[in-house]
Amino acid sequence: MDNEYLKTTGRIFDIQRFSVHDGPGIRTIVFLKGCALRCRWCCNPESQEFRIQNMVMNGKTKVVGRDVTVDEVMEEVLKDVPYYRRSGGGLTLSGGESLLQPDFAAALLRAAKENGLNTAIESTGFAPFENIQKLLPYLDLYLMDIKHTDSATHKAFTGQPNELIKANAKLIAENCGHLIIRTPVIPGFNDTPAEILNIARFALTLPGVSELHLLPYHRLGQDKYAGLGREYTLMGVEPPEPEKMERLKQAALSTGIYCQIGG
Repeated sequence: MDNEYLKTTGRIFDIQRFSVHDGPGIRTIVFLKGCALRCRWCCNPESQEFRIQNMVMNGKTKVVGRDVTVDEVMEEVLKDVPYYRRSGGGLTLSGGESLLQPDFAAALLRAAKENGLNTAIESTGFAPFENIQKLLPYLDLYLMDIKHTDSATHKAFTGQPNELIKANAKLIAENCGHLIIRTPVIPGFNDTPAEILNIARFALTLPGVSELHLLPYHRLGQDKYAGLGREYTLMGVEPPEPEKMERLKQAALSTGIYCQIGG
């Protein structure tokens, strides 16, 4: 077997073990550096720049970002094989946006599959489709954000329009075995029954897609902005109440799609 691909290098900023989110079972999540979007609510602002950064947290300076090989990452991932096998878990790539490091991301997923692991990616879908195609042969689950159906509103809150994302969603649905649509619910952006209806209806136009996850806004990454010398522009925005999330869920369910809160 040709193992040269295990020497492929990429840039990550974290590896999180024993996660029960972002895919089935117990998982290890590898967070890649770099993203083309600048979502106002991003809980990992240190992921957005590809460059290695310094971030001050609790009075201490932390270096964010390191260059690694696939082999080095898999050494960490494979520590938890017994947990993956018992739970149906495996490896999830997140970020940032893994599609901006397509060769590295594809090599990581390939290594996971060759070790019998379930694979998933959490992604904006904002990249050339040829980048996505590199990953699909090794991917069991694609978790794709659809944040808003109106392109101008999408650009105002994320820095990018949504035409490419929506076009890629259709191509991913046609070429990936399992695609789930996820929507971060952000007050003042998309937290209305009308917009959640629009997203659910769009999701149902995608071949084979039958599942929508609504992810309530939270402020867990707020302090990181100050640590990077940046302004957090949603300061003072409160997370949606459970009752509101339930109303939004019911709006989505009215279209016939399966919908859950959290993912």
